[in-house]
Amino acid sequence: MLRFLRVRRLAVIDSVEVEFDPGLNVLTGETGAGKSILVEAVGLLLGGRASGDLVRTGEDTATIEAIFDSGGEELLIRREISAQGRSRAFINGELTTSSALKNLSARVIELHGQREHQTLLDAATHLAVVDQAGSLDALVGTVAASFERMRAVADELARVRQAVAERGVRQDLAAFQLAEIERANVKSGEDADLAATRHVLASAERVERLCRDSYAALHERDDSILAGLGGVWRRVADLAAIDPRFLRYLDGKDAIKCELEDLAAFLRRYVDTIDARPARLQEVEERLALLERLKRKYGPALGDVIARRDTLRQELADLERGGERLVEIERDARATRERFLDDARVLSDARRRAATELVRALEKALEELAMDRTRFEPRFSALDERAWSAQGIDGVELYVSPNPGEDLRPLARIVSGGELSRIMLALKTIMAASRHGWSDAGTRPPSAAAPGLIFDEVDAGIGGRVADVVGSRLRALASAFQVLCITHLPQIAAYADTHFQIDKRVEAGRTHTTVKRLEGAERVEEISRMLGGAGVTDGIRASAREMLTHRRP
Repeated sequence: MLRFLRVRRLAVIDSVEVEFDPGLNVLTGETGAGKSILVEAVGLLLGGRASGDLVRTGEDTATIEAIFDSGGEELLIRREISAQGRSRAFINGELTTSSALKNLSARVIELHGQREHQTLLDAATHLAVVDQAGSLDALVGTVAASFERMRAVADELARVRQAVAERGVRQDLAAFQLAEIERANVKSGEDADLAATRHVLASAERVERLCRDSYAALHERDDSILAGLGGVWRRVADLAAIDPRFLRYLDGKDAIKCELEDLAAFLRRYVDTIDARPARLQEVEERLALLERLKRKYGPALGDVIARRDTLRQELADLERGGERLVEIERDARATRERFLDDARVLSDARRRAATELVRALEKALEELAMDRTRFEPRFSALDERAWSAQGIDGVELYVSPNPGEDLRPLARIVSGGELSRIMLALKTIMAASRHGWSDAGTRPPSAAAPGLIFDEVDAGIGGRVADVVGSRLRALASAFQVLCITHLPQIAAYADTHFQIDKRVEAGRTHTTVKRLEGAERVEEISRMLGGAGVTDGIRASAREMLTHRRP
């Protein structure tokens, strides 16, 4: 839901801040006061197209910020628009795109009443409307899973068929590549070991000299370190008898001796292992060159060469039994296709039943909204197999005739903005009732985590009793959703849980729009203005108070 909205330097708005509540929030005011600009500001936060013309005259940048609650998660969305038409968007301080805003909008708020935001005008959304109205999520999920399995097997079938078709050529190439790698008898980490060996062999003479000199210093010379250690330890023992602090060095003498003897032995053995022949260095160089060629061809790392060897072995095995594998995959493809069609047909039958119930409920609801002779018809079509998807094998479009004697036509082609808003209002009420198990009376308190719905033009072309019914339905809808409604009708405004007045005034030659939360007497005055216009009398105020009392929750 929308908790907070701040708009700065947008059109006639200099700076406006509004804190919205759960439930039914109504915005009223004179024509031209700026109500639609607030709705447009929310539309911009939903990823609407920005224009430099929206920036207030004389300003460089317009800014819209909002805080939304979405399932307990707080989202801060910000949109900046420059006078040159450039815009930037942020979600929780992170730069984002208009596309990301549009994707996010489905979670937090929906705009109804301005045609560019009305999803009902897109026939592609009608299938989801039917599924939602019929609570078909489980069946849709089953079909989606079957479709994914069918598609995965189909992809595997295509791969195996291609492999079989290219088997001869591919088999020769794979066999050649595998033989090349296997002849090299590559071992993991071999290149690093050989590089280290090459470094030693390139310095073999120096390495041998260092080893022999070190060994002689440790063990062979008359004054060798190991020979002289005995005398050192005797003197240290004499010192320890005088000062016990030398004892700890005596404790480590055996370990020191062992380490030095081990080093001496290793030096002697190491010299014997060095093959200083030029031929050995040449062998290492040639082996490294071979490994480098293999890495360039199948690498970049030696591990990749080994992985390629294993892949080629499996590929050759598949190619050798390609005919058997093809028969097996074709059998799986037929089975998964039949399973998908079985699941999709079950969903199709459920959709037709749900669509019939939805149309009946819509026609009944619209009887109370000054559209009492409206006829609906869901028209299903079987999709071509190439158009099958995770949503099944159906296409559906809602057709409508709002007036007697007129043919049924696609919804997007014939309804006015006011009619479409009322259809959406009826539809949202029906869906909310189905999802949340509440009646049109709307007995549940509004939820702070509920998504938001904004209705503009919902009162177009209605009045009197119908307006009262619209207000009642909006309040019922607000028991499951946060609802924001712009209206000119007092009958609707009187149903509000929270009432805002939008006012426009001129100060110092500039137009300013303000938004004020109304309580008590102020709300009575606004309802009176909506009832009586400029000529508000005590009688009209009494009617306004009675209207508010009658519609109080």
